[in-house]
Amino acid sequence: MAGHFEIFTDAESNVRFRLLAADGTVLAISRAFKDKRSAADGIMAVRECAGTGLIREVRTAS
Repeated sequence: MAGHFEIFTDAESNVRFRLLAADGTVLAISRAFKDKRSAADGIMAVRECAGTGLIREVRTAS
């Protein structure tokens, strides 16, 4: 089974989504959205970007 997205309302009444792995592990949690439609649009943007997104390593100066 593939992972999936869940849209939910958090403790502060914000609409968010989370990406879950097939075993139920939470892989990512979104920012707050104003409504479910906006959260669904956010999911579509993640789906589109995830397949083509580059991996970048960010290093802090020491």
